[in-house]
Amino acid sequence: MKYSVLGPTGIRVSKVCLGSATFGVAPSSQDADGVVGAALDLGINFFDTADVYGSTPTFDRPGFPPASQRESAEEILGRALAGRRDEVVLATKSGERRFDPDAGLSRRYVIQQVEQSLRRLRTDHIDVYYGHFPDPHTPLDQTLAVYDDLIRQGKIRYAALSNHPAWQMTEALWIADDRRLVSGPVAAQVMYSLLDRNAEKELAAACTRFGLSIVPYAPLHGGILADLSVLDREIAGGKRFGGPGYSEAEIAVARELDRLAREWGLGMQQVSLAWLLSRPAVASVIVGAETPGEVRANASAADIELTAEQLDAVSALTADLAS
Repeated sequence: MKYSVLGPTGIRVSKVCLGSATFGVAPSSQDADGVVGAALDLGINFFDTADVYGSTPTFDRPGFPPASQRESAEEILGRALAGRRDEVVLATKSGERRFDPDAGLSRRYVIQQVEQSLRRLRTDHIDVYYGHFPDPHTPLDQTLAVYDDLIRQGKIRYAALSNHPAWQMTEALWIADDRRLVSGPVAAQVMYSLLDRNAEKELAAACTRFGLSIVPYAPLHGGILADLSVLDREIAGGKRFGGPGYSEAEIAVARELDRLAREWGLGMQQVSLAWLLSRPAVASVIVGAETPGEVRANASAADIELTAEQLDAVSALTADLAS
């Protein structure tokens, strides 16, 4: 496993981060220990979760208990990391409003959620704490002030922002400097893949300029950039967790990527992740895994270094998405 320094923190994180959005469903609560253990054994030291992961209807699947009866991903991950907490950089989030109209990034809500996350994760601190989505009802300076208080209390180590546009990331840095906060946001978590390159329009340049890291989620675009059999499952009505259908253009890109990967003697997921890790400001990519085998397959991408010609060939597949 190879490592990157996360933004201005000085801490080294594995270039592949294990996400836990579907913990409790895939893998099941019983199988999560094996998935987390495999990640640790492979040198993955970066783990990502959120207060709403695992126990919301988004991740319902036939044959599994409904959301209201499932453990949260934080509970499952906290148990799986028992005895090895100090080996990892643990990130979680709060502020998604989809399932809770009271959610957001207010002082009251953030403090409440940090306390609950600490309990569920069985830890006394969170290494990286993200504001999950922008909150139109709470001024950004108030959110950064509560993060600053929590840092000073030792409950979180660093603050970060997820799904925030470049202008808000820049504003957050200005606020942190103006108010002399301990730290501004150190990273931006955002959807980013070969088939979704919106981050390259403004966010990547801002993060590069100010020394922040990008931590992409959905780097395999629902699995289509990992394995073309995902298309077969979709045709059969077995889309993973209600993900979006794929356009003809996306399918065409995936098929050409598969051809290139085979020509180079690599797997699609290796090429997809290696390409993304080569992009400016990207420190680590968040991947999900249902089995230890999937962890191993994704982790191998950190050791792949594509040539300049190979990177250009992959970039050319979706050059229009970066403009």
